[in-house]
Amino acid sequence: MVLLDNANFILRLEKIANEARKDASFTMTFKRYDGHDRPVPREGRKPLPKPETYMCLMRAQFKSKKISTVVRQEDVPTMMAMYSQFMKSKMDGLKRVKKVKAKAKAAKA
Repeated sequence: MVLLDNANFILRLEKIANEARKDASFTMTFKRYDGHDRPVPREGRKPLPKPETYMCLMRAQFKSKKISTVVRQEDVPTMMAMYSQFMKSKMDGLKRVKKVKAKAKAAKA
């Protein structure tokens, strides 16, 4: 997994979205991140220190390509603005789901 800075993450995410538009989809995940990259120690061992502030780990996956970035608390508004701009520009080709009418459901049952 490639750890990028916030601006490069959005740029690479746009490339992934363009590739996924042709034939597949991609996955985005958001996770609270405390800065520790090691597992929690066993009982009886010294615990990991609690962070003063938590961060957000953003990941994107397309086929075998994986990218990620860590967003600090003070960078959240700018990152979310960049992410929302990305969503508005790239998510325009979504297909509308046709809803089944209630009468048709009742007739089948």
